[in-house]
Amino acid sequence: MRMADDLGYEVRATGWDDPDAAKLRDAMQAEMESRYADRVAEILAAAADPERKVDGTLGVEAEQVVYVGVAYAGGTAVGHVALRRYGDGVELKRMYVAPAHRGSGAATALLAAAERAARSLGASRVVLQTGDRQPDAVRLYEREGYTRIPVFPPYEWLTFSICMEKTL
Repeated sequence: MRMADDLGYEVRATGWDDPDAAKLRDAMQAEMESRYADRVAEILAAAADPERKVDGTLGVEAEQVVYVGVAYAGGTAVGHVALRRYGDGVELKRMYVAPAHRGSGAATALLAAAERAARSLGASRVVLQTGDRQPDAVRLYEREGYTRIPVFPPYEWLTFSICMEKTL
C-alpha cells in the first residue's frame, strides 16, 4: 500500500528485510548509540544480567513485526516506522527520520501511516517507548495525541525510558 500525504512524502508498506528500511534502521542505531554513548556500558551490563528480562528491549525480531513503512521524498528513502503486536494493540518501533528531513512532516506522515496500519490490524491502541534524550520525538508524539504512561515491560530497566500510548 502506498499513501502520499499533502507534504509530498509517500509512505510505502514494505517488509522488514527491505534494503531501504534496513539502511534507515542502521542509521537510527548509529544515532542512538551516539546520543546515549555515556549510557551504553550501563545498558549492556543490564542486558547481560540473567535476572533481567530484556527480550524485545534492544532488538526487534522480524517475525514480531506486523507492519513496516518507509517514507520517500522524490524517490529517496527518508524515514522508517515499524509495528509489532503488544497486548491488545501494537507497539511503535524504530521510528526514524533522516536528519535532513526532520521538521518537514516526514515523521507525521510515518506516524499517520502506522496508525492506519494499526487500525487495519484491529489494534485498539498504540504504545511506544522513547528516551529522555529525544525531546523532539516526545513533542511529536504529544502533538499527535499520545499521552505518557508508566514504563511498561520490557523497558522498566531502562531508567531513561519515556513510554506513551494513543487509543485508536
